[in-house]
Amino acid sequence: MSPDALIAHFVAASAVILVAAHAAGWVARRLGQPYIVGQLAAGIALGPSLLGSAAPGAYDELFPDGIGTALTGIAQLALVVFLFSVGYELDVRLLGGRARTTVAVALASFVVPMAVGSGGALLLRDQLHSLGMPRELSPSMVVFAGIALSITAVPVLSAIVRENGLAPTVPGVVAVTAAGLLDVICWTVLAGTMMEDGEGHTLEWPWRAALAVGFVALMLVTARPLLRRLLWGTHVDSSLRLAMLIGLALGSAWVTHSLGLHVIFGALLAGVVTPREPGGTLDADLVRPLHEVGALLLPFFFVVSGRSVSVTGMDAMGWVAVLVVTVLAVVTKIGSGAVTARLGGLDRHEARTVGVLLSARGLTELIALDAGLRAGLLSVPLYTVLVFMALATTLLTQPLLALVRRRAEQEPRRARRAARTPFPPAGDQGDTPPARVADAG
Repeated sequence: MSPDALIAHFVAASAVILVAAHAAGWVARRLGQPYIVGQLAAGIALGPSLLGSAAPGAYDELFPDGIGTALTGIAQLALVVFLFSVGYELDVRLLGGRARTTVAVALASFVVPMAVGSGGALLLRDQLHSLGMPRELSPSMVVFAGIALSITAVPVLSAIVRENGLAPTVPGVVAVTAAGLLDVICWTVLAGTMMEDGEGHTLEWPWRAALAVGFVALMLVTARPLLRRLLWGTHVDSSLRLAMLIGLALGSAWVTHSLGLHVIFGALLAGVVTPREPGGTLDADLVRPLHEVGALLLPFFFVVSGRSVSVTGMDAMGWVAVLVVTVLAVVTKIGSGAVTARLGGLDRHEARTVGVLLSARGLTELIALDAGLRAGLLSVPLYTVLVFMALATTLLTQPLLALVRRRAEQEPRRARRAARTPFPPAGDQGDTPPARVADAG
């Protein structure tokens, strides 16, 4: 195919992606779901599992192999811009004395699902064998099963937090920060399971881990004052400042990717170290274009992720597996996150909110699953099961948040009604019929 033809296909595919994803986002919002959930569903629908099966000719015409690299490049750019804005808007000062709670929530949300996932893989070998996995699972496969339940999707979670007005609240900040820490742990463990042969890296894992720690320390200590002096102290034009900061985010993402982590960590880190305005307020000239660019381009990431999904060959056993895995994924995440947050000092409703938010998997889960599939750690049927689990947990997040909010609103009313209802003396409780208690006053 000639370069001109590839460009024409890329332009046509981009038009379809943007229109379909944003239309689906609008529909999702009308249905009470976050905008980003509709975009994610559109990305899956434009992949081989739906469009490729229903209209293979149209799919091949719309997404020829030659434009795959261009789509992936745009998708990664969109992800970096989106997560840079997330990191910039993350106000860690809201944590106050809850930094320890955030770390504890991240660790609990990793350890509990990890133990359940890995243990389940060992106990359910026959069931996994029916899904195409080998009867004798390798250690990497067992570990990957735990990681699949442990991951939280920072992009989806951040969008849900933003759309529900939770960004300036303690539960929102705790959940987003814990999810970032959690995914650093998950990606580090995942990298360890996939770098036995050191493919693509000249340095061994311990050296890369040491370099990653050094890079994070360097960014946290030196980047903010340097950026403030260069980009704020010299009255740089806002458009040039935006370009320089996106360049910083892309460079930071490249470093973390080169060290065996994922680009999302570098992008988040660059956003966290970017200076704010005096008084800690956000720079509106920076936030507005970041939101616009991220919202416009993020559908490319959904489509690239959805191209690896296929539902062909799913039988009854596969759908039962989807149900079981989804229940385990929801219970382990919400339970571990909520209990740990409650022990850390958050009230019941804040703790439940943290647990529900951490249950959303979405984008990051799809990235990890695709990597596991390409590394031979997953069979195609099990990969499909886990993709549906990721979609289900993401779709359940909004209804569960609404349930938590409704319970939080109902409890004060119940307390007021209970306070207005007098009770008989303690000595008469055993003799007073239940029907007369309300009439005792």
